[in-house]
Amino acid sequence: MSDVQVVHEVAGAAAAAGLLGGSWPTLFGIPVDFFLFACTLIGVALFHHHTLRVALTGLTTIVVYKLLFTGFKSVPGVGGLINHLHHEWVILANLFCLLLGFALLANHFEKSKVPEILPRFLPSGWLGGFSLLVLTFFLSSFLDNIAAALIGGTVANIVFQKRVHIGYLAALVACSNAGGAGSVVGDTTTTMMWISGVNPLDVINAFVGSFVALLVCGIPAALQQHKHQPIGVAHSDEVHHVDGARVGIVFFILFLAIASNVLANVVFIGVADVFPVIGVAVWVALLLAVPVRQPDWSLMPESTKGSIFLLSLVLCASMMPVETLPPASWKSAFGLGFISAVFDNIPLTALALKQGGYDWGVLAYTVGYGGSMIWFGSSAGVAVSNIFPQAKNAGAWLKNGWHVTLAYILGFVAIMLTVGWHPHAPITH
Repeated sequence: MSDVQVVHEVAGAAAAAGLLGGSWPTLFGIPVDFFLFACTLIGVALFHHHTLRVALTGLTTIVVYKLLFTGFKSVPGVGGLINHLHHEWVILANLFCLLLGFALLANHFEKSKVPEILPRFLPSGWLGGFSLLVLTFFLSSFLDNIAAALIGGTVANIVFQKRVHIGYLAALVACSNAGGAGSVVGDTTTTMMWISGVNPLDVINAFVGSFVALLVCGIPAALQQHKHQPIGVAHSDEVHHVDGARVGIVFFILFLAIASNVLANVVFIGVADVFPVIGVAVWVALLLAVPVRQPDWSLMPESTKGSIFLLSLVLCASMMPVETLPPASWKSAFGLGFISAVFDNIPLTALALKQGGYDWGVLAYTVGYGGSMIWFGSSAGVAVSNIFPQAKNAGAWLKNGWHVTLAYILGFVAIMLTVGWHPHAPITH
């Protein structure tokens, strides 16, 4: 299946599922906005060497179209645009700060020399690659999935001597998203559920699907990587002096990120809705650590480009006339996973919380893991692609990362067969 067919079918599925507004200009019964967004995604998939330019062109086109014809959430003109940006700025600022901040964190981790001693502790053969995926999964259960993916990618780059298979990269992103799906501090979508009043225990059943997905995509990916480039056991006897200060900085940044997330959601409830708490906390930690060790500021230009690319797609998605989700059922939750591969899962989650009737654990798995199926479907995927530019080839991602989609399907089946579908009422405040 070509990149164009994939994006076209997902966009068509969104329309067929009922993710449409009411009074927008339409083409074949589908709001024109969706065609503009689909063209942007097709451009990203086809012209992977010019993703930022394509994304910004698509964003500009959609903004101009809405200024001239539809307005923003029924508010016309520039006033509607300003109102929309005011509503979205916290999410955008958090993503921007986290992508840049965690890129510097990953560099601190790399320079600490810890990744270079890991071949001594990871198993030999394909089990070494699989163990790294398990580690990434575990880290993501209590860290932000962007941080987990970048740490895993940094280690992979070292232990596989900078020859990382694209199928392994897809699995790395998938494992970071899977690990965060069952934890309210592991992913933006589950944190949103927590903020809205969902009991953290109500999302734990997502781990049933996540563990199955870890096995289904992790083992084939580890075998792919071992065939492409085995783990670097030949250098495992070299003497490497770990930089304890940089290790301490990594832990300090992660501690502040986790602590700020917990405080914002437990003690100072509502603060995270109006201020990018986690992103700012990461940068406070980075700047406080500057006198101890300087981060590699030369990473900022490339990381900024990748961050702006993701923010452009997120902003495009937020402007789509999605006013309702289809009636809540296990079938619609399953479909939302495929849609989240190209459509930002944050507004999808917000609509689901408002609508109610979903099993929050099942939804957390589908919208959290579903974005792994294409490299730009999740923030973790975009972050990893900043380290590994070859990941930006959507066709190669789909072809070599076939096990990610298979794992999504089998993980969902596992949840249905073992835990079942237990819908929750809308969240009331």
